[in-house]
Amino acid sequence: MKNKRNVLYSLIILLIGVIYFAVQAQQKNGTHRADFSGEWKSKESISMGGNIVCCYNSGDRMLAKTMKIAEQANFLTIEVSSSLPGTAPVISQEKLTFDDKESEINNGPERGKKFTVKLSADRQTMTVNSIVHLMVPTPYHVDVQKQMLVYVTEVWKLSNDGKSISVQANAKSNLFGSERSWETIFDKTN
Repeated sequence: MKNKRNVLYSLIILLIGVIYFAVQAQQKNGTHRADFSGEWKSKESISMGGNIVCCYNSGDRMLAKTMKIAEQANFLTIEVSSSLPGTAPVISQEKLTFDDKESEINNGPERGKKFTVKLSADRQTMTVNSIVHLMVPTPYHVDVQKQMLVYVTEVWKLSNDGKSISVQANAKSNLFGSERSWETIFDKTN
């Protein structure tokens, strides 16, 4: 009888040990969630996928095929090197704050964008709503310029394994009636 009791106690202790280590392993896996931080590369820029003007200047992240992202608790920064066709690449950094308050980038008269950023509760989806404003020549009167506004919504989704970001973009201009939608995939390079 004494041997049966010792075996039973040993099995209970062994079972408690197995459960304890399983719980510890789960907690460690749960504390390190994938985030947007890292270096990312795509075959094409976000703006080129939709074939619509939704960037306003060289150095805009919408023109970049590579991005370096650093995520913090309340914001992330995106560092890129990009250019408009025929111009030298410009390195820039954009700060996206997760407070859903309007931010603005202004690069001279009639050129820039206003945007808001919202991060989901699970920190795996980010929505960026932008209004890009610039002056463009009017058809048949290139010396006459009009204000063009492009309304852009980007939904950034981080894959479960943290190895890719899909950016679903929708854009519509006040000068051109049709809305464009497209997706750009960035793969993690580091």
